[in-house]
Amino acid sequence: MLEELETRTTKNTLHREDVFLKRHIGSNEADLQEMLALLGLASLDQLTEETVPASIRLDKPLALSEPRTEEDVVAELRQIASKNQVFRSFIGCGYANTFTPMVIQRNILENPGWYTQYTPYQAEISQGRLEALLNYQTMITDLTGLSLANSSLLDEGTAAAEAMAMCKGASRSKGTKFFAGSDCHPQTLAVLQTRAVPLGIEIEVGDVSGLNFPDGEDGYFGVLVQYPTTDGRIQDPRPIIERAHAAGALVVLACDLLALTLLASPGELGADIAVGSAQRFGVPLGYGGPHAAFLATSDDYKRLIPGRIVGLSKDAAGRPALRLALQTREQHIRRAKATSNICTAQVLLAIMASMYAVYHGPEGLRRIARRTHLMARTLAAGLAKLGYDVPESGFFDTVAVRPGKNAADSAPGFASRIRAAAEARKYNIRVLSEDAVSVALDETTSAEDLRQLFAAFAGGREVTFTPEELVGSLSATTTEDSTSSTDNSGLAFGPSPLRKTDYLTHEVFHLYHTEHELLRYLHRLQAKDLSLTTSMIPLGSCTMKLNATAEMVALSWPEFASLHPFAPKEQAAGYWEMFSLLETWLAEITGFAATSLQPNAGAQGEYTGLLVIREYHVARGEGHRDVCLIPDSAHGTNPASAVMAGFRVVAVKCDSLGNIDVADLREKATKHANELSALMVTYPSTHGVFEESIREICDIVHENGGQVYMDGANMNAQVGLCRPGDFGADVCHLNLHKTFCIPHGGGGPGMGPICVAKHLAPHLPSHPFVDPQGRDASSGAIGGVPGSAGGAIGPVSAAPFGSASILTISWTYIAMMGAAGLRRASQVAILNANYLARRLDGPYKILYKGAKGRVAHEFILDTRPFKASADIGVDDIAKRLIDYGYHAPTMSFPVAGTLMIEPTESESKAELDKFCDAMLQIRKEIASVEAGEADRADNVLHRAPHPAEEVISDSWDRPYSRELAAYPLPYLRQHKFWTPVSRVDNAYGDRNLICTCPPMDAYAEGAE
Repeated sequence: MLEELETRTTKNTLHREDVFLKRHIGSNEADLQEMLALLGLASLDQLTEETVPASIRLDKPLALSEPRTEEDVVAELRQIASKNQVFRSFIGCGYANTFTPMVIQRNILENPGWYTQYTPYQAEISQGRLEALLNYQTMITDLTGLSLANSSLLDEGTAAAEAMAMCKGASRSKGTKFFAGSDCHPQTLAVLQTRAVPLGIEIEVGDVSGLNFPDGEDGYFGVLVQYPTTDGRIQDPRPIIERAHAAGALVVLACDLLALTLLASPGELGADIAVGSAQRFGVPLGYGGPHAAFLATSDDYKRLIPGRIVGLSKDAAGRPALRLALQTREQHIRRAKATSNICTAQVLLAIMASMYAVYHGPEGLRRIARRTHLMARTLAAGLAKLGYDVPESGFFDTVAVRPGKNAADSAPGFASRIRAAAEARKYNIRVLSEDAVSVALDETTSAEDLRQLFAAFAGGREVTFTPEELVGSLSATTTEDSTSSTDNSGLAFGPSPLRKTDYLTHEVFHLYHTEHELLRYLHRLQAKDLSLTTSMIPLGSCTMKLNATAEMVALSWPEFASLHPFAPKEQAAGYWEMFSLLETWLAEITGFAATSLQPNAGAQGEYTGLLVIREYHVARGEGHRDVCLIPDSAHGTNPASAVMAGFRVVAVKCDSLGNIDVADLREKATKHANELSALMVTYPSTHGVFEESIREICDIVHENGGQVYMDGANMNAQVGLCRPGDFGADVCHLNLHKTFCIPHGGGGPGMGPICVAKHLAPHLPSHPFVDPQGRDASSGAIGGVPGSAGGAIGPVSAAPFGSASILTISWTYIAMMGAAGLRRASQVAILNANYLARRLDGPYKILYKGAKGRVAHEFILDTRPFKASADIGVDDIAKRLIDYGYHAPTMSFPVAGTLMIEPTESESKAELDKFCDAMLQIRKEIASVEAGEADRADNVLHRAPHPAEEVISDSWDRPYSRELAAYPLPYLRQHKFWTPVSRVDNAYGDRNLICTCPPMDAYAEGAE
């Protein structure tokens, strides 16, 4: 195909030859032919025929464009971006304008050394980002006044939903209801409702101030309070917290981090859980994401907290070392018993937010908060002069405005007119009701912004005062540059509880306030991590492929980065055009009729797909269908997502070849025919094989009244070769952070949109601000009034399009690759996997192969025999690979004691060979132990990895050489990645859970 393309473009001198796919595919044509020859193949098409079953192979090209150049596609995206109108948005509702410090933008957001890392499961080569995440957890615990925080969640809405589930599991109340304040953010209430329905939780929404707690099942097990409220009011939550606790219920406070620098913390107030978003700490709006949410709680609930927690442990030499705390990490390992399916986080964004706090420190954050509050007070004072009804106090940054008797505009329906007047000046404000608006200010607000807002509210009358005059008329204490975290003078908070405790006292928040120092700190941390800038990350099921610079460049464009997610639809015309194209392309790639871009993680996509299936059955009067069939080999998020979606999980066996046991499937589908709702199937299978019986599997489910959900984790082997919608699936999710090039970001962000067949399209997720499927007539009204999207499930994410800004990455990738490029990428991914499998077969056993002896885009190495022959486990091989400069393949999934390897099409033959050389050399090291040439207990594998500190030590007392430890192969002398710590003691860390920053000297001294 590439030769044909080159011939065609050479003949047409008006078409540039330098198409992107030549950059994306790692190996040149000669290398590809050499790999094919080793496999006894003449072409990639022949490999496809021997790998992908004939019954499902696509017999026509995808209806997409031809491959294009980076320059052409980026120019087109520029044109699309220009259709977005970047107004000054003071909508609030949990989102705020912010300044991203340039040193953070350039050195984290735009730095592949930070955005191409994988999830920090291999702690030894993740110490940099683990430290940054520990800073994040410390920041959250300090500001919330609670002792335990996770290292981020997806968004504030889903964080509140996770907190609701925690309350259900931890509450002493016998109540079955969850109460949410009507003054919570509308999108949070909508996400809560979506999550509650399949779990049988009744949500009651109302005024929390007068809430009583009835006894028994009519009571409440938990309460959600927004602090400050969505319209800006600061209310003292202590009375409701006291009444809730007396009734055995738990209280969740949804907080604003910046406000917590001035307001009493949730911990001080007695709250059990705090949730919110860290977006306003230096993370762009991005039309809704990605942003890092937080969830903090007390130590009492550490076994119930969802997501990941970074903890402090020690390495084999006793040095402090960070790792993910095993006992609190990823509830989905409990499979059908899980209460959360969280599999990812927003690591990159949490790191940005943590470094924002590091850069500004507590004094800087407090100055930002006081200035923001002063701007809001100034706005309120000016609007009062214009005759409007505004609060005199009891607000932080958001001012609710209603027409007063002498207001410039007091006629009915004034809200829409004020909104229009603001928009005429390129300002967005929020409509609360027909006769109320709110204005939410932030750190970027200027005096000019206030002048424009006063003019919008003046209704054509002259404004006779200036912002500067208003500031002068306020109490002089408001302008003091107070830096004490306990000085609350000049705050117009009324009787609301003020902060009395210090925060961010750890040294890390005081050392790096100049750009020079922060730059050096960031680079010190980056040097401790292995990313794709170092070497291939051969993780099966995780597809760590090239994240091209051309795909990433639009993230920093203000036309994409600076839009509020609830801005009027007409201001986001470029985004909507990009969404429409991407939805169409993904539907074409998968063979489906419609796409939802809302789910902002892979597991979120699983959950969404199952909710759509559930709603489909309900709409047909078959809501009793609640059985979900799931193969034993499925990733743990599958059963976790099914339980969250209200299903009963029934396991299906796999045969000795790793395929679904069709007889067992048929038996269980028939047995549960009256209750069967869905089958969840991963294709190619989690064992790395294209199952020949996939059409029969789908037919069996359909014959018994069920729907087929396909987990799209392995879509990188299908694109352009086969389509789930063609061979029988009804819905699939796509991990855009795998197949479609969104970087993993050290453990997030991700995106997990779903594609569905025509009969499921009416049930795709809605949203209270604007329906993302265009099923209502709303133009993006900012009132939070749900659209008329009958039959649709509620929102699964806080923003209509999830983490919208990173969708530009996948759009650019598909546009540059085109139909032919995407097909070739899949073929080369399969070729690379088969090449590695052939080279490693023999010294290692390849556990599963397809009908014709081929693997798909990944394969499993069986390392279990080495435990008996040499006392070498899969952990030992994984840690020894670090000495060779490689991240370990996926360990012990789907088979315990094995390694699952996926090379991706982006890796060159040279890199594949280097990895093979490392694996073969490790096999020789194992053989030395087996032969008795190396000590069975004290050998280079058991001691791996080897930090430079140990290799250069004067007290080397090991039975193998320093050279063997550090430089087992010649290529390492060209570039050597040095792990900063030796093997981490996870068990010690689990017994001694420390999840906030320890004293700085602990890192320096290595003392226990």
